[in-house]
Amino acid sequence: MEEEGKLPEIEKNEDHEKIFSKVIRAGKRTYFFDVRATKKNDYFLTLTESKKRFDVDGHSYFEKHKIFLYKEDFDKFSEGLHEVIDYIKSVKNEALIPDDYKEESSEHEKINEKFANIEFEDLGNK
Repeated sequence: MEEEGKLPEIEKNEDHEKIFSKVIRAGKRTYFFDVRATKKNDYFLTLTESKKRFDVDGHSYFEKHKIFLYKEDFDKFSEGLHEVIDYIKSVKNEALIPDDYKEESSEHEKINEKFANIEFEDLGNK
């Protein structure tokens, strides 16, 4: 049994050998999928979400949240993740499009409409 306030050995040791890494930049967040090996050469996955933040003095820092996923949980985690993503896709397709993108797209459409009917002949006339 672990003492309260102490992290499991695997969480304290960031020196586990990194086997494979995938970085996904998604808007204001970056996700890191890192496959690591234990001393016994078992693989596990760390999922890290990183967001750039600013303190009151304007200095930037990265806020990170990390999940450790062990091989015995891979299948159930994957099934659950796919199930909730499929649910969201079936119920709210628009939920998969970020609001920032929707606003940006509608602004581009307004600009395109304004200039859509310009003829070359119009360029010489003022």
